[in-house]
Amino acid sequence: MIGRFRPRLVKDGGAPPDQQTRFRQVMLPHLGAAYNLARYLTNDASVAEDIVQEAFLRAFKAFDTYRDGSARAWLFSILRNCWRDRAAEQARRDRVVISDGGLSEAQTLAVAATRDEADTPEEFVARAREIDVMRDMIAGLPEPFRETLVLREMEELSYREIAVVTGVPIGTVMSRLARAREMLAKLLLPADGASLQERSA
Repeated sequence: MIGRFRPRLVKDGGAPPDQQTRFRQVMLPHLGAAYNLARYLTNDASVAEDIVQEAFLRAFKAFDTYRDGSARAWLFSILRNCWRDRAAEQARRDRVVISDGGLSEAQTLAVAATRDEADTPEEFVARAREIDVMRDMIAGLPEPFRETLVLREMEELSYREIAVVTGVPIGTVMSRLARAREMLAKLLLPADGASLQERSA
């Protein structure tokens, strides 16, 4: 779905053409990453598209405040605020739309579809099951740790960029990441010693 999704960037014609062009050059390359993060946060493709749409509109309107830092971190901060605003609004209406997210649909399909030429059909199916198990494990992590893990390991943001996105000190980012990895390791290597493949069978 992300291949067909494109945000509508301009609702008013007040921005100069050169600013519109620069916005597209700087921000549109991060559309896929923004959608993936939104899917992690919401676990809902439709809601994710809405949040990305709102984030790009807000980013466009505030683009004159962007100061040539990490474009992706700046955009992710806006997207995260959009998600928080939506969650707060839904909470006020006593409706739940935010749930634990796992791997994005696009990432899951991409990984599962990348078959090693040496794989037998049985190995390919087993690996697909492992992906499902891993997605469920990530989905089970508490939100601050899951978010930090996704930003670092999947989106490859630096500690400083993650600190900007999440609004916490770098030390907190590092401790959350360490804790997320520790929790994931315990899930991957339980006390009974069962392997990921054995538990996915």
